[in-house]
Amino acid sequence: MDSLTGKIALITGASRGIGKEIAIELSKLGAEVFINYSSSDEKAEEVVNLIKNSGGKAHKLKFDVSKEDAVSKAFEEIIKINGSIDILVNNAGITRDGLLMRMKSEQWDDVLNTNLKGVFLCTKYASKFMMKKRSGNIINISSIVGLIGNPGQANYSAAKAGVIGFTKSCAKEFASRGITVNAIAPGFIETDMTQKLNTEDIIKSIPLGKLGNTKQIASLVAFLVSSDSGNYITGQTISVDGGMSI
Repeated sequence: MDSLTGKIALITGASRGIGKEIAIELSKLGAEVFINYSSSDEKAEEVVNLIKNSGGKAHKLKFDVSKEDAVSKAFEEIIKINGSIDILVNNAGITRDGLLMRMKSEQWDDVLNTNLKGVFLCTKYASKFMMKKRSGNIINISSIVGLIGNPGQANYSAAKAGVIGFTKSCAKEFASRGITVNAIAPGFIETDMTQKLNTEDIIKSIPLGKLGNTKQIASLVAFLVSSDSGNYITGQTISVDGGMSI
């Protein structure tokens, strides 16, 4: 894997789970990482300290990805500290599950605002700086349910499918400026979210017969944002799902 020394990365929703692992992986390659989070100062601080104790550079940055003023100010802070941003990983996401007939408008709006509008806002502000540099890498974390759907997750499925279409459009818009945009569609990954599920039934539906782990997602992100390894890949949605989407 190529070095990311000197690169500045923002990972949204990075205080736990997949986002945390991505932040750690990119820092190991030399990137200076900004840990975005929305609620737990303690968990975000733990990630920052973990990276710093391993010799890396990290900052925590609390803001709501669905609020444009907050996103704008966050990027101003990043540019104030480093003068640049090279890598954006749109990972922040929430669930508000429920059958469609019982789903409240608030459940729909909350998920679409965080999982799709948040991707739009962060990409909008990051791309302004990347366009000027004529380089950059954007990774959007979608989901297998954005490809195949899932009962009780119409809101989440719609948002994650939207992320895929958004990724393709941005890839075409930004390509002439040397910016790559790709999506990753994880299947069932061992995180806090999947611990609440009946994994025995889920595993039966996975051809490889097991859950994935956060390291597998983080390693793919690292490959895609590596200047030499991933710079000819853009507009793609890569599934990491043990074969569920085939």
